[in-house]
Amino acid sequence: MAEALPIRANTRKSGSFNKRKWIRYFWAYMFILPQLVFFIVFTIYPIIMSYVYSFYDWSGIGPLNKFVGFENYERLLKDRQFWNAFENTFVYMIGVTALLLLTTLLMAILLNNERMKGRTFYRTLYFLPVVTTTSIVGIIMRMIFGNENALVNDVLMSLGILDEPYPWLGKATSAMIVVIIVGAWKFFGMMMVYWLAGLQSLPRDIYESASIDGANAFQAFRHITVPLLLPIGAVVLLLCVVECMHVFDLVKTLTNGGPYFATDMMDLYIYRQAFDVRGFPSLGYASAAGIFFGLSVFAMTLVLVWISRRAKAKD
Repeated sequence: MAEALPIRANTRKSGSFNKRKWIRYFWAYMFILPQLVFFIVFTIYPIIMSYVYSFYDWSGIGPLNKFVGFENYERLLKDRQFWNAFENTFVYMIGVTALLLLTTLLMAILLNNERMKGRTFYRTLYFLPVVTTTSIVGIIMRMIFGNENALVNDVLMSLGILDEPYPWLGKATSAMIVVIIVGAWKFFGMMMVYWLAGLQSLPRDIYESASIDGANAFQAFRHITVPLLLPIGAVVLLLCVVECMHVFDLVKTLTNGGPYFATDMMDLYIYRQAFDVRGFPSLGYASAAGIFFGLSVFAMTLVLVWISRRAKAKD
C-alpha cells in the first residue's frame, strides 16, 4: 500500500497536466478559428467554385443551369486576346526578372558593407516603393510618361536627347518597356531585402580566412559569395517569378492594357471577361482562363522548385 501512493499521486499530476494542456489547446484553436473561417470562406471556397464555374456558361448572375463541359476551355484555346495576354504576362515577368536579379544583388552587396555610411537610410529609401500602393504608383507614372507634356519628355528635351515629345504609352513597344521598368522599380526593394537576408546568413569566418590568404574583394565575391548564394538565388528567382505573374493594379492604372492590348496581362484579361459591364460578362469563361493560367504558373513553379532543390543539393 505504501508503494501505491506515489503511483496515484503521479497519475493525478499527469491527469491535471493533460487537462491544462487541452485547455491551452482549446483556447489556441478558438483564437485561430475566426481566421480559419475567413480563409475557408474567402479563399478555399472561391477556388473550389472557380473549377465548378469553368464548366458553365454563367454570367455571374442567376442560377447555374447551363452546363457546357469543356467548351470554355476549347474557346479559350482559340481566343487570340487570351494568348496575347498570356504572352505579355511572360514578357513582363522575364523583363522584370532580368532587370532585378543582378542589380538587386549588387545593391545588396553594396549596402551590406559595414564601412558604408548611411546604409540604413539607403535601405529605407530603396524599400519605400514596396510599401507604396501599387495603384498610386501606376497613376503617378501615368502622369510622368502618359502625354506629350509629361515630365520625362520635358527632362529629355531639356537635355537634348529628344527633339520632340515621344508618346511613351502610345506605342506598343515603348509602353511595355515602361511597364517593365516601373514594375522593376516597384519591386526592387523587396528583392534587395531577400539578397540582404542571404548575405547576412553567410559565415564571416570564411571571408576572414580568404582575406588572410590574400584574396581581394572580387575573388571573394566570385569564389565564396556566388557559390554560397546559389541556393538562395534559386529561391529569390522563384519569388520574383511568382510575384511578377500577377500584375493587375499597376497595368490597370498605368496603361489599362493599351495601346491596342499591347500591355494586356492575364489578371486584367480575366477581370475584363468576368466584370466588364460594357460587354457580356462571363464568369464561367473567366474562371476557365484563371484556372488555365494558374495551372501554367503552378507547372512553372514546380520546375523552379526542382532547380532550387538541385542547387541546394550541390551546395
